[in-house]
Amino acid sequence: MKNLIVVLILMAGVAALGQPVTLEAIKSYPFPTELTAAATGSRIAWALDEQGRRNVYVAEGPEFKPRKLTSYSTDDGQEITSLSISANGQWVVYVRGGDHGSNWDDDLIVNPTFATNPAKTQIYSIPFSGGEPKSISEGDYPVISPNSNTVAFIKGDQAWTVPVDGSSAAKSLFQTRGSVGSLNWSPDGSRLAFVTNRSDHSFIGIYSAADKPLQWIAPSFHHDGSPRWSPDGTRLAFVRTPGSGGKPDSILARRHQPWSIWTADVNTGKAAVLWKAPATLPGSYPTTHGTTNLNWAAGNRIVFLSYHDGWPHLYSIAAQGGSPLLLTTGPFMCEHIQLSADRKWLVFSANTGPDKLDLDRRHVARVPVDKAALDVMTPGAGLEWMPVVTGDGSHVAFVSATAQRAPLPAVMSFSANQPIRLIGRELLPAAFPEKNLVTPRKVTFKAPDGVLVHADLFEPVNKSGKSPAIVYIHGGPPRQMLLGWHYSDYYSNAYASNQYLASLGFVVLSVNYRLGIGYGYDFHQPANAGMRGCSEYQDIKAAGEWLAAQSNVDANRIGVYGGSYGGYLTAMALGRDSKLFAAGVDIHGVHDYTTERFRGFLNPDRMEKAPDLEKAMQVAWQSSPVAWVDTWTSPVFIIHGDDDRNVRFNQSTDLVKRLEKKGVAMETLVIVDDTHHWMTYQNAVAVYQATADYFVKTLMKK
Repeated sequence: MKNLIVVLILMAGVAALGQPVTLEAIKSYPFPTELTAAATGSRIAWALDEQGRRNVYVAEGPEFKPRKLTSYSTDDGQEITSLSISANGQWVVYVRGGDHGSNWDDDLIVNPTFATNPAKTQIYSIPFSGGEPKSISEGDYPVISPNSNTVAFIKGDQAWTVPVDGSSAAKSLFQTRGSVGSLNWSPDGSRLAFVTNRSDHSFIGIYSAADKPLQWIAPSFHHDGSPRWSPDGTRLAFVRTPGSGGKPDSILARRHQPWSIWTADVNTGKAAVLWKAPATLPGSYPTTHGTTNLNWAAGNRIVFLSYHDGWPHLYSIAAQGGSPLLLTTGPFMCEHIQLSADRKWLVFSANTGPDKLDLDRRHVARVPVDKAALDVMTPGAGLEWMPVVTGDGSHVAFVSATAQRAPLPAVMSFSANQPIRLIGRELLPAAFPEKNLVTPRKVTFKAPDGVLVHADLFEPVNKSGKSPAIVYIHGGPPRQMLLGWHYSDYYSNAYASNQYLASLGFVVLSVNYRLGIGYGYDFHQPANAGMRGCSEYQDIKAAGEWLAAQSNVDANRIGVYGGSYGGYLTAMALGRDSKLFAAGVDIHGVHDYTTERFRGFLNPDRMEKAPDLEKAMQVAWQSSPVAWVDTWTSPVFIIHGDDDRNVRFNQSTDLVKRLEKKGVAMETLVIVDDTHHWMTYQNAVAVYQATADYFVKTLMKK
């Protein structure tokens, strides 16, 4: 009897190991965002998406035990953004609603659950110690005053204020022409700097009191932005870029995008240029996370990010002028940059470290604002991102993940490299199949024009013979897929999907094609890319051909899929190379570059046209999937949400009609009233489950 029990236990264990991994289980992980710290003390807060239920969590040193501060209990698609803690640590403020990853209408109502009275985009405050969150106003982009009593925010493109405790109604602070944004309190809280965008130019203004006129800082025919106060509140630093207009230039040529840093005396409003970026292509206005990342640091130094040495690096310059000091050196990029509360340190995410594979990871790094003394604080095989230093300077908090373990908040001592402490490991669901996930393998290969392409390979475990394979194409395109979980929820969805496809028996190749970040300026801003010739498609075709040459891949069963720009390149692959790609899933892709993206160039009210307008139109057409419908024979699955605020829904409507006329085998899925980012967990699971089911049906013939 005893032996029988042992056998039954062993059989049960084997059966459990043999259970297939489900996408819903992989997608069950909680995803942290919006990590922030108070300017004093050791209090931190973050937002956590637990299967669509988004809430605010807080913790306090030295224990940093997580505590759930809000109690939203439904998968309703309402994101939490602009999370912050008052300087005194007493209040937590956040925005609930909208779609802040969108290209337009980011503050409009999002209603993927079809509520008859949908939630509006609102600002909430709640005591750090606990209580009920209070809606203090409709609005967006709140900024808490240094005295912790008042919240400034944007409503109807204008500046408003409201008491942080909601004790009285919000009121309009001032009215001015243009769209107001970039609110920034002076260090003593007596004044508020802002930017007003007036289409072809923008001004920096200062509000000081209701009975005093607005003050304009060095108004010009340029775009001024990123106002940053000096620690003593007497000066402002800001970034200046050219205003719109001028004679139309070539559309196809790459050109330097000039920018410069200025400083101004607040009392007189007079400004002078502090530093001007080199007039080279890499010296153009940076387009990585945070753009210039301008800050006024300790020691009267101004810190910023520039790409002019070929990598997005940090620099420091004396406020009185001189040559900038390069703070970070080497072939890596700096992202998610934060200035410590004492203004003495910059902390950031960087794809560098002692391991050559760190180029495809992120680690927490720091550097003093006045010395080139880089310190990678979290080396190893994990991934860490979005660091913040606690107000007391004792700890750095960040998000930590591995190839298997999903992202979790974490802390470590800021003064010494001590072990990472995870926060909230117990919040990972028991169903999350951490031990069943594979570690993607870095591979490289060359495109036909010699460009080195980077990719992550997911391979099925214990699979013999030739498997079907899939090329995954990320969106953006200025993104980089990593050798583990990603810092964006959208790309973590894709990472989960690739893990699931590998568990089903597919070999998955996730391609970091040119136009992506992480590999230097020339890779990020290549010639003849996008609507100027789609040179990046060479990398996608090379990925398919690389898979076809592998001994464990069936070259007749290679699929392709991706979302957004990945959807665009998926459609290009199917249109141009149906013989290579047997099936594809095109998720909210762009399909015609010659429609709205050329409206500005085709202005009928203007006599002058770009000198290469006709050629550029033809190149853009050839760079569009709709131009290749005649050679498109492979079956396709097209998915789009009809409240998409990044890629217009009509891009897919148009392609569907063309493919129907051509007779291409096609399936479609419309996600009603959801956006580009699958705001509900239910919709995210539905989209990626449908994707996997389609590939099982078309490539595995099941």
